[in-house]
Amino acid sequence: MILLTILIFILILGLLVFVHELGHFIMAKRSGMRVEEFGFGFPPRMFGIRKGETIYSINWIPLGGFVKISGEDGEATDDPQSFVNKPFLQKFSVLVAGVSMNVVLAWVLVSIGLAIGLPAIVDEFEQLPKSAQVRNVQIGLVAVSPDSPAAAAGIKPGDSILAVNGEPIDSIEELIVLTKQNAGKETVYEFKRGSESFSKTLTPRVNPPEGKGPLGIAPSQIAEISYPWYEAPFRGLVGTINLVWGTLSVFGQIIGQWLSGQSVSGALAGPVGIAVLTRDATRLGFNYLMQFTALLSVNLAIINAVPFPALDGGRILFLFIEKIRGRKMPIKAEQVANTVGFSLLLLLMVFVTVKDVSRYSEGFKNLFERIF
Repeated sequence: MILLTILIFILILGLLVFVHELGHFIMAKRSGMRVEEFGFGFPPRMFGIRKGETIYSINWIPLGGFVKISGEDGEATDDPQSFVNKPFLQKFSVLVAGVSMNVVLAWVLVSIGLAIGLPAIVDEFEQLPKSAQVRNVQIGLVAVSPDSPAAAAGIKPGDSILAVNGEPIDSIEELIVLTKQNAGKETVYEFKRGSESFSKTLTPRVNPPEGKGPLGIAPSQIAEISYPWYEAPFRGLVGTINLVWGTLSVFGQIIGQWLSGQSVSGALAGPVGIAVLTRDATRLGFNYLMQFTALLSVNLAIINAVPFPALDGGRILFLFIEKIRGRKMPIKAEQVANTVGFSLLLLLMVFVTVKDVSRYSEGFKNLFERIF
């Protein structure tokens, strides 16, 4: 499972970055810019093939890709195919293409998922479209409170509850009644995670904290919903728009907490945290993994659109400043800003990674014990 998680993590990260760079590449070519190299993975180069003016390379580090466009760093050149010599709209289209492609990827993944079936929270009184097919209805957990009986037993969001003391659970009401009846007593709960079923002995709290519940779980009715193949793209577009809007709302909440002086480190995840989430999504099944990849793609798009130096949004900001000023930005100033921005992003990644390692330290300890 460990090696599979690492492989899937690399494939997902590689796909997201590659699709992002593919957007820059396609739009640069359509705009008549000279693309010196389009690489899959990062150097050192394994091998490359020149076709026309572009080298198409395969590189040893399989974590995405890159596009090298003539003049993209602002260097002066008389080449009419250079990035710096192209009109504003063409340069803008190239810069925004990576973000756009990540959103398109999310749309494709959600559409495919809705054609084969994606898990969703449903209400028995909810009016779904007649074309919707509903199957595998279960009582799933959408949240698990920290420092709760469920969290202490290793129960995670995405798990499903099948039975309590051997009695099958068909509704949330049944779960609530049986849990309250067994408050303060050791109770056997049967769960399902992906294709794996397992049992845990939990003791529901007699006097739980306000709003937490006896077990510290938030159950909902979960089902796989699918649509006909010809309808799935439209439903996928609506779902992707909702995903983008929901992600923007979460980012807004995080920024609001940060501006008010609250800690936001727990809401951030670096490569380590994403790898752990990849493992959890893999265990739940392929459809959950597709949803997770679509979510990551939307997150990558939004982060890259932030007007911060070294990101696509920062380069777009400089482009608009040039348009307003009527002349090009000093190359040295833009390079310094991008270098400082990149350094700050690296420091943030290191900080978040350290937090991730601290958060999952026990899991890493067990992993090392298993390996060595």
